[in-house]
Amino acid sequence: MSQKLFSWELFEKAPIVGIIRNVSLDDVKAILPICREAGLTTVEITMNTPNAAEIIKYALENEGSGLNIGAGTVCTKQDLEDALEAGSQFIVTPIISSKIIKTCVKKGIPVFPGAYTPTEIYKAWSLGASMVKIYPATALGPAYIKDVKAPLNQIKLLPTGGVSLDNIHDFKKAGADGYGIGSQLFDKELIKSKDWNGLKNHIQKFISKI
Repeated sequence: MSQKLFSWELFEKAPIVGIIRNVSLDDVKAILPICREAGLTTVEITMNTPNAAEIIKYALENEGSGLNIGAGTVCTKQDLEDALEAGSQFIVTPIISSKIIKTCVKKGIPVFPGAYTPTEIYKAWSLGASMVKIYPATALGPAYIKDVKAPLNQIKLLPTGGVSLDNIHDFKKAGADGYGIGSQLFDKELIKSKDWNGLKNHIQKFISKI
């Protein structure tokens, strides 16, 4: 499949990576247009979702205009190959794998590896990470982002895990460059009851906060 490039311009409009995990293809078909209508521009399908590659491929072929579509939870070489073959425009990992980061850099694919400590964050950045995913940000909170940004202000940080409507503004004030948001954004109950209008309004609340 020909590779459509990741658009930083789209990402900057709404710097949220919306994380879709364990959602069926049928539901994703309904969710993607809603994301676009709500103003969300970047969506990650995690590779531990059943049929993840098929979902990514569908998303890019049918809903790719106005959306960045990428793969998350990429931990192995096989995950990466499957994700890139499906056409993923960006790669997110929960860990630092120098092999995955270097492969993405070589291919010109933005990569957001997961890191926790300042040493890990700097390592991921020096390997060529486009942004470093601070994961899990749940326990650390916005203050940690501010502390890390003080000496490492050149590094772009993407706190992920625990970012909610209540604290997203605090993360922004602390200097976050983007936000990885999963179940807080894609509310399981709204998806289960197929309340697509409710989901759209819910996503819009996050967009208006930033």
